[in-house]
Amino acid sequence: MGIRIIAGKCVGCKQCVNACPFGAISMVEKLAVIDEFTCKLCGACVEACKVNAIEMDVKKVAEKQDITQYQGVAVYAETRNNELQEVAKELLSEGKKIADQLKISLVALLIGEDVKYLSEECFKYGADKVYVAQDKRLKNYTTSPYTRAVVDFVKEVKPEILLLGATTMGRDLAARAAVRLQTGLTADCTELGVDVAARAFLQTRPAFGGNIMATIVCPDHRPQMATVRPHVMKKVEVADFKKGPVIDLKINYEPKDFKVQVVEIIKEVKEQLNLAEADIIVAGGRGVQSADNFKLIKELAHLLGGAVGASRAAVDADWIPHFHQVGQTGKTVQSKIYIACGISGAIQHLAGMQSSDIIIAINKDADAPIFKVADYGIVGDLLEVLPALISEYKVQ
Repeated sequence: MGIRIIAGKCVGCKQCVNACPFGAISMVEKLAVIDEFTCKLCGACVEACKVNAIEMDVKKVAEKQDITQYQGVAVYAETRNNELQEVAKELLSEGKKIADQLKISLVALLIGEDVKYLSEECFKYGADKVYVAQDKRLKNYTTSPYTRAVVDFVKEVKPEILLLGATTMGRDLAARAAVRLQTGLTADCTELGVDVAARAFLQTRPAFGGNIMATIVCPDHRPQMATVRPHVMKKVEVADFKKGPVIDLKINYEPKDFKVQVVEIIKEVKEQLNLAEADIIVAGGRGVQSADNFKLIKELAHLLGGAVGASRAAVDADWIPHFHQVGQTGKTVQSKIYIACGISGAIQHLAGMQSSDIIIAINKDADAPIFKVADYGIVGDLLEVLPALISEYKVQ
């Protein structure tokens, strides 16, 4: 397994039991015992043991796989309430581009209670084949059974690349599956690519607080896993798509996979327009100068039938609530029109909005980085520009 208890050194102090975050260690006759299935090889017990009775073989843990067995691109096609999520369509579209570059197939994985009929949508967005893990116990997402479904799918199909949405569900699922599969995972990617010659999957994401963009590769382990935020990739329907095989997966569930039961789901009702789904967004940054001035942002957004966005600087200043924040630590949007008012254009903010169709920047600093990504720019004081725009739209 890569980790073992040295019986002659173990004194039964239980320090390792208390340190294990996964509950993988128990005491049997004053000797620590590790559950191989539950252990995630995190090393917490090794650090906690004061008598050096636990040994981790790093070389064995990091032992190279035979990566030649793995081929194809796979997408976890996330569903909610038996509907295919937009992020699944976006990832299938992006996965199709990658598969075509590598001249391999694209497969989709559907997990849920009654999701088989969604396979046609998967084909529409580029899938060559669809695998279905369908079970009435999978109606609502819980970590353990969904993780087992993904892991069993990978072991059977052996894709070299696996993509998941960076949603609440996808982030939880991807992290657990990556540990079980002992492979790497790059979270919150903003760009995906391939080195065809090396068959390397290039996963780009902001790093060091968003100050640089890092491209990450996983050369020795498969599948190469990445999560991508919704609205980062463009969804593209295949004009002449053809239906392919739909394959039922037999997942070897265990009773302990269903220890957690969803008792009730309470939906929060929001009156304002969902920022991630808005066609038009008017966003304010540090240049707005005050919470009171955000009334101009809100008024213009209302006149245009759009949503209100904000940079982290505006949120941190308590001018507007966090759920309006766009960027690396906020929402990723893909609006038809994005109006950036008083936003300088830090890389963290650009990561959340640069996929918008048309970007309009309003900033009094002509050298602001936002103008490099903007389709249209207005150099001027937003406190003068916005009232003029509002007045013009009121007349119309």
